[in-house]
Amino acid sequence: VQAVLLIVFGAIWFATRPGTQEGGKTITVEVVHRDGSKNTFTYHTDEEYLADVLLAEGLVEGTRSEEFGLYIDAVDGETADYAADGAYWALYQGGEYATLGVSSLPVADGDSFSLVYTVYSGA
Repeated sequence: VQAVLLIVFGAIWFATRPGTQEGGKTITVEVVHRDGSKNTFTYHTDEEYLADVLLAEGLVEGTRSEEFGLYIDAVDGETADYAADGAYWALYQGGEYATLGVSSLPVADGDSFSLVYTVYSGA
């Protein structure tokens, strides 16, 4: 039964996953630092996923894993250390909290993203 469910859910995910857009596109990325200061970057790219754009442009540093993709440690020269104080980089797409990780998030012409320095408050 579990194997059948895995196959069914895998097929559903594959059929409904967000598509990528080939060719040139322009995106904007706003970075909100710990102190509240903001920097906005505009990128012209042929990359299909956000992680690839951010790494190619040198905006982020992080750790990649096969299972989870890119975990962003630093953005625009500022490091967030979750182990030290619960800080991490929150990802937003079009003003909404992103539902996909940075490695799985396709980019399309005109997209806007934000990376916001956030400290987990422990709900």
